[in-house]
Amino acid sequence: MATPDHISLTLARHGLRQTPMRRAVLSVLFSKSFALSSNDIEQALEEGTDRITLYRTLRTFEQKGVIHRVLDSSDVIRFAACSATCTEQAHADDHVHFKCSVCQHTYCLNQVAIPAVQLPGGFQAVHRDYLMSGVCQQCHAT
Repeated sequence: MATPDHISLTLARHGLRQTPMRRAVLSVLFSKSFALSSNDIEQALEEGTDRITLYRTLRTFEQKGVIHRVLDSSDVIRFAACSATCTEQAHADDHVHFKCSVCQHTYCLNQVAIPAVQLPGGFQAVHRDYLMSGVCQQCHAT
């Protein structure tokens, strides 16, 4: 769980105002070890949360390098907090994602870099996603 200081520092580092919605969304994202859909985030927020404000907050966070999209085998877009080194100009979250086939959670494996891939001539990668699937450590232990 993130402290109020951690949330304040994250917003300040990215030049963002400290609005209640931004603080609440970061609190939800920091409280989980896996990526969340916008619906998951909305459900965790107070009842009556304005959905448009939530989507604008997520878009702003993504643009500023506060969060990144996590793609998995479903068509649902999920979000996870970026590392402290990410900025609007330089996104440093080139890591592997792992989807558990038991609990269906998708985790950022920040310590596992996406392996280098040699593309054929004429191809230029703009974005890289790497998804592994299997059983996460929590589900494996049970």
